[in-house]
Amino acid sequence: QVQLVESGGGLVQSGESLRLACAASGRSFDDYEAGWFRQTPGKEREFVAHIVRRGGATYYADSVKGRFTISRDNAENTVSLQMNSLKPEDTAVYYCAARPGSYDSAFYSRPQTYNYWGQGTQVTVSS
Repeated sequence: QVQLVESGGGLVQSGESLRLACAASGRSFDDYEAGWFRQTPGKEREFVAHIVRRGGATYYADSVKGRFTISRDNAENTVSLQMNSLKPEDTAVYYCAARPGSYDSAFYSRPQTYNYWGQGTQVTVSS
């Protein structure tokens, strides 16, 4: 069992940066892959970024590639999402998620493959 708590959301202007953090508790966090998703009202949850258990490989949605960076610190049981050059279309509730490392990055963009979710943190980007 893993518990996830996000922090770091807020209101920023277009072009600015934010860093989201996800604190994990419970079982050894390096047994799990981690990802970030986002959701806006009336839309499905959208994949943002994924990182493997030991941080060796990362994957991104095309819409954020080159602007967002996912990282993790297994010693601190945290996963972070550095978001640069933010745009109004990045406005959403951002969720941290985790799933067993046995997936080996298969289907990383599918939210239904993640077992554990945080409560979400709101990111609003004004134009």
